[in-house]
Order: sequence, then structure tokens, then C-alpha cells
Amino acid sequence: MTGHRPTITRRALLSAGAALGASPLLGHPVFGHDAGESPLLRAQVAAGVMPPLKERLPQDPLVVDLPAQGRRAGTQGGEMTTLIARARDIRYLSANAYTRLVGYTEQLQLQPDILAGVDVVDGRIFTLRLRRGHRWSDGHPFTSEDFRYYWQDIIKNQALTPSGPPLFLLADGQEPAFEVLDEVTVRYSWPRPNPLFLPTLAGPQDPYIYRPAHVLRQYHIKYAPAEQLAELVKKARVKSWAPLHNRMDAMLENSSPTLPTLFPWRPVEAGATQIIFERNPYFHRVDSAGIQLPYVDRVIANIASASLFAAKTNAGEVDLLARGLIMSDIPVLKQGEKVHDYATLLWRMARGSELALYPNLTAADPMWRALNRDVRWRRALSLAIDRHTINNALLFGLGKEGNNTVMEGSALFRPEYRSRWAGHDPDEAARLLDGIGLRLTSSGIRAAPDGRPLEVVVEVDSDTGLAVDTLELVAEFWREVGIKLFIKPQDRTILRNRAYEGRAVMVASAGLDNAIPTAQMAPTELAPVQQDNMSWPKWGQYVETKGKSGEACDEPQARRLLVAMDAWLNATDDAVKARAWHEMLGLHADNVWSIGTVAGALQPVALRNGLINFPKTALYSWAPTSLLGIYRMDELFWDRPERRGSNPA
Repeated sequence: MTGHRPTITRRALLSAGAALGASPLLGHPVFGHDAGESPLLRAQVAAGVMPPLKERLPQDPLVVDLPAQGRRAGTQGGEMTTLIARARDIRYLSANAYTRLVGYTEQLQLQPDILAGVDVVDGRIFTLRLRRGHRWSDGHPFTSEDFRYYWQDIIKNQALTPSGPPLFLLADGQEPAFEVLDEVTVRYSWPRPNPLFLPTLAGPQDPYIYRPAHVLRQYHIKYAPAEQLAELVKKARVKSWAPLHNRMDAMLENSSPTLPTLFPWRPVEAGATQIIFERNPYFHRVDSAGIQLPYVDRVIANIASASLFAAKTNAGEVDLLARGLIMSDIPVLKQGEKVHDYATLLWRMARGSELALYPNLTAADPMWRALNRDVRWRRALSLAIDRHTINNALLFGLGKEGNNTVMEGSALFRPEYRSRWAGHDPDEAARLLDGIGLRLTSSGIRAAPDGRPLEVVVEVDSDTGLAVDTLELVAEFWREVGIKLFIKPQDRTILRNRAYEGRAVMVASAGLDNAIPTAQMAPTELAPVQQDNMSWPKWGQYVETKGKSGEACDEPQARRLLVAMDAWLNATDDAVKARAWHEMLGLHADNVWSIGTVAGALQPVALRNGLINFPKTALYSWAPTSLLGIYRMDELFWDRPERRGSNPA
């Protein structure tokens, strides 16, 4: 993140008295000098519309020493064009434009970002120190009031948050004591350690434990005049103030020009086919020469069908794109490189499996629920898959065949986690199916326990081409052991809702988001504590809603995961945390709750020539890299003057 900040490990960070410190360059005289001002804003500053840079930066901005990281200091100006498949996908910009209270470095160590520092005592008392003078993108001060508003007026308000605080704000089920110490200092204290707190703040989906209170108060019943609020509710055509507030509180979407941000770019125009972002004049990062980041002035996100991403990149319509491109696009991307002046970087996917099948153990259909809970069924489905054929056909033989688990490169990896019940053994698969009583009929298709033909409907996101290709091969392999597979492409939102309601029998989706974890990272993907785990959505609902919906986990082997998760949550020693991880990884390998196929695909990253400062090779995943996030889009710059527009070289 910065070469001027000491490296602090997660272990030290969570120990008594540990702190994430601030940059030694605080108060450096170059901060705020005229040369650090973006040419895009100079006219506004000269006209008095915009304060000068020295008044817009925090007193202690985050200093990025690019040469110390092996990167080049850049020049401001120009724009970057990217693609999204639908307007709501703009939320992925908040992952790519990674700006967090604390964030991961490329070495997966936590360091302050928005915050000036964090003091941690006994892993349970967290004192967050803001940067004095930091401002929202609209120029309003960013202070402890924004944290107070989130906690007291959103989380503690039943109309806005009926389920109460999210899990990462609970330690052993208990809420924190929240304190405002002064204008730039807040404290969260729990009776017991809360190891989820900082990693969640650094995650790819920012939980935003702060809000722009100065904007949202006008939609809150506690602050807004009754008549004014009633008029806003009527105009928005909602039933009451709470849904209006929730609609306006669109931090995650990051597409409303009326909602300020702390990110490098702020939305200035949101249309049906294009969303435009412009540099945040109050962004808190500068390079070591005092030049305010981001270097690039504008990001333009054009909306297009995901099926056209590779073709549009090939045609030269993209400056930077990764999400939406897949390994099979590489030949098309390579063809357009010379003509349209871009490069195709090939990064390694850090995902547990490119595609995993998730038998829904909480399916509403009693027959399918019982069958999916039978470990023999899940093992048979896994053994029937010829992963070597999938690897050669779809990943050019470059993938890692086996279970949905952590990958080589993680300290938690063990070969048996990938290989257990993952070899191609159709004879053993048939024996297991026979043992369940799924008899083979004259049609070649087995009979389900209720006499129906054994036809499995696997639901999959319709935007994922590789998934459908993989499932077509899996269908052939399962047919050989007497199981008929039907592929049902779905809109992503519809698919998830069907799974959450128990209507989906089996879902095909990506494997573990974080396949390169450290023991200090939370193993929540492995435990039945999240609704979006398609193996057990109703168990996850139960935990996330604190028992108000869903079902309590009642499967003995899965309950062992909860015990291990609890051990991790209450551990202060890294060795104990690692043991909890290994217990859970071993249980997954043996129980095959998700059926992995092949991991280790290459992620194409299309990058326009002349756009400088991205690594040629890197890891790519949702977590912990936050897609492109930890590689810092705000540090990209054009080394070609013509791409910086009228800005001087």
C-alpha cells in the first residue's frame, strides 16, 4: 500500500496493544502544492468553485511510495473505459477501486487506508483513528458522526435493520459497546475477541460501518421534518420513510451522483447504457511527490451483453477489463492485440474450483433433501466426473483437478483435500448408487427413491458460459452411471432466490471465493453460517437472521463445522486457528458438500498499452484480492501524452 509504512502482520495486529500505524511522511511539505493538483480541477480552483488541493487533502494523507514497490510515479489525466453487463454490476467497481478503512496489501497483510490507524487491545477493543481533515467527495467533513449515524440510527433502528447487527459486529452473539471519543476517534469494544471485525472491513464487499450522515439524515424520521419527509416518501412512491432511506442509502451500488463517496472516483452520470465516474477531488491518497491520486481522471463503464465482452475487447473498445472475460476468450483476445494496441495479461485464478456443484441439503422437496444429505450420493456424483477431460477440453490442460478447496500457495493446503473422493471411478460411483437403492432401469436411467426417473435439474447463472460448457460434460459422465442432468440457466438474482427458498435442488456456481487463505482469515465459506452458500442456504439464513428465518443446522457432520468455526472465533493463537481450518477442510473433503471440478484457470486481464502500473502476473479472486482491487486502479496512469487529453506531460 505504501513503502513508507511498516509492515504489520495480522498476528501482531490482533495482539494486545498492536497498532496499524500512520505514515512517517505526515506533514511532508510537498503535500498540497500546486503541482499536485489535477489539471481537470485547476480551472475550478482558479474560479473559486473548488478549494485548492492543500485544503482538500487530510492533514495526514496516505502516502504511496510507488518506486519502493517497483512501480512508476505517474502523471494525472485521461480516462479508462471498461464494460459491465448490467447497471447493478457497477457495484463491482467498489471492489476494483479498493478503498477501505483497512485493506490488504498484495502480500495479504492488513494496513490502514481510509483510517490513519487502528489500535487493538486483546483482539476485542478496536480504536479507529480517522485522518483529521478528511472529507467526503462533496467536500463535507468525514468524522466520527458518520460512524455514530451508522450504528445508532441505522443498525439500532428496527425499521431499517430489523435483523439487528450483522455477524461481524457480534462476538459470541454480543454487540459491541460503541463510543465516540472525539471528532476523529471511535471505539468498538466486545467482552470477547472479535477476529471477524478487521478482515470484514477489508473484504471485497465493503460493509460500510460509516454513512454520509449529512445526506441521509434528510430521509430519517429522527431528523427530517415530518411534512418534508412525507413529501419525499410520496414522490418516491414507497410506503414509508424506511424503504426510502434504504433506497437512498446506496453505498454498495456506488452509482448515485447524489450520494458522496470516499472512493477514487465519484459517479457523475448514470444512464441506461453508460455510467461515468470522475476523480474524487477530496481523495485521501497522494504519491510521494505530493501528486493526488487517482492519476486517471475518469472511468467510463459501458453497459453491454456479457457475451460480447471478448468481441468488444478484441475490437479495441476497452482500456481495462477482467470480470466477464474467461479463459476460453484468450484466443479471441490475442487476435486483437496488435491491431487495437492492448495486451492480454494472464493472471492465475485463486478460486477453490472454476465450477462446483452444490447439492442443496435444505431443499424443500423431501426426496431431494434426503438424497442430497446422503454422503454416498454426493461421493458418487463426484467419482463419476472425469475431471481430466474437463481440464483438457476447457482449460487447455492447465488446471488443477479435484475438489473445491484451498489451492497450492496457501499455507493451509494439503494434497488430500483436493484428491479425496475426486478421482474418476465410475464403477465405485455405481456401487455407491446401488447401495442407496437407486436401481438402474431398462432405460439406462436409475429410479429415484420415490420411483421417478433420477433426473437432476442443475440451476446455473445464465451469464456464465464456462459453467454451461462444464455441465454439458458432467451430464455425459453422470449419464454413464444412470443419472440424467438437466441444465437450467437462470438470471443470477432469480437463481439465488430459488436456492434461498429451497426450490433449487442443485446449483452450479464458482467454488471457494478465497482459495489462498491464511489461518487468520475467517473460514466462513466452509461453515453453514451464510445464506449464499448454495449447499445449505436455509441453515445460513438461520444464522444470519439469528433464528428468525431458515432452519437450524440438524446434520451431525455439518454441525461439526459449526463447532470448528466457534473454535476459530474464540482462538487467540494462530496455531489453534490453523487447526480449526484443517478440521473444516478435512470435513469438506470427506463429506463432499460441494463437488469441485477443476481449479487454477487463467483470468484474462485486458489492458490498453500505455496504461502503466499493473503487474504482468498476479492472483485474481473475489476474496482476498477484491478482483483487481489490491493492485490499486488509482495508481494506473497513461504514459502517452495523447491519452491524457489536454493535460500536460
